[in-house]
Amino acid sequence: MKKIVLAACLALSFAIPSARAQSAAPVSADTTAAVKDLLEAMHYRDTMRQTFAQMQKNMPAVMLQGATASIRNNKTMTDEQKNAALANASREIPQAAAAMEAVVNDPTLMDEMVAEFIPLYARHFSAAEVRQMAAYYRTPVGAKTI
Repeated sequence: MKKIVLAACLALSFAIPSARAQSAAPVSADTTAAVKDLLEAMHYRDTMRQTFAQMQKNMPAVMLQGATASIRNNKTMTDEQKNAALANASREIPQAAAAMEAVVNDPTLMDEMVAEFIPLYARHFSAAEVRQMAAYYRTPVGAKTI
């Protein structure tokens, strides 16, 4: 089960590159405020909550499907070993899904994700450019884009 939880955590971490590790320059308060405003204009928190809710809903089935395919395609296992592994996966996947639910339902997760986006945007855009993007997402066309 630990491997499944670890794999799921790693998959989630790839969705959010570690901007802090890649950027040594401190981010100005102006840029920080601009990025937070952009994320608000993009309805980032609501979008991520909806994404996480959908992910939680589908996660057990997706995990079971992946484990089943991996086990069935393992040429080094006997049929008996495959059946035992499938039974084990069926028992452990609900626990792994519950562990992932705890991660995505953590109230601090969204703030941590926003904190990761700030240096990422700062590395590629000026505060003025970020404010322009926020202004765009507040227009009817920008809102429709979202």
